[in-house]
Amino acid sequence: FWELAKNSRLAWQSFGFSFIWTSKWDPVAEIFGALPFIYGTLVSSAIALAIAIPLGLGSALFLAELAPRNVSNVLTFLIELLAAIPSVILGLMGIFILVPAVKFIEPFLIKYLGFLPFFQGTPYGIGMLSAGLILSIMILPYITTISRDVILSVPRPLREGALALGATHWETVKLVILPFSRSAIMGAIFLSLGRALGETMAVTMVIGNTPKISLSVLDPAYSMAAVLANEFAEATSDLHIHSLIAIALILFFITIVVNALARIMIYKTTLKGKKV
Repeated sequence: FWELAKNSRLAWQSFGFSFIWTSKWDPVAEIFGALPFIYGTLVSSAIALAIAIPLGLGSALFLAELAPRNVSNVLTFLIELLAAIPSVILGLMGIFILVPAVKFIEPFLIKYLGFLPFFQGTPYGIGMLSAGLILSIMILPYITTISRDVILSVPRPLREGALALGATHWETVKLVILPFSRSAIMGAIFLSLGRALGETMAVTMVIGNTPKISLSVLDPAYSMAAVLANEFAEATSDLHIHSLIAIALILFFITIVVNALARIMIYKTTLKGKKV
């Protein structure tokens, strides 16, 4: 934090806190604002969570409650293996597989959902939607594996008590298991959000890298990590370098807050489990 703050002081002195909500990024005129990158990072992460949360939680319930234990262990291993794939490999998969698929689907989204501002524009294939999809693939293992472990850790007397009172299996999951696991599942979601916020290569390769704010998820955008990867080595002026480091400082602050909230939620759940 100290190094980032010290090496970004020129940006804060020149633009003040308006640097955070200024939307113009012009290295030639040396006018810099972080808002397009903050917007791109938060929206792409939100899209990823919207896709990964139901898939991850549904997968965790299946693996913990429905699948045979041998099948569950094998599938869990394969899902955890997905987290080990380098992000640049996923980025290449995004370019060669995901982007053409999204480009094929986008005309249908424009045709049937074009009355919404979120699905208007030109079907480029690259853009916010592709970035959200590739991020959802990257964070899915974290949500699934952590949620599965938490569901399996629910005390057996709670399950048996609900079943003894006449609850069905689904009612036991709905009324006992999920309420008990809620805080830890939220912690897993926040940890996944922290992973999505800081992702660089995969997002850089499919988001379009255009510093503009658009409501449409079909348009190209930019993220904080992507602009650091793309421009830091080519920045020449001191103000440009300090502005990039100021974006890194903002990203650092956001990820620290998100991960701290996740750890607090998991810690509370651990204490609750010990008390039970």
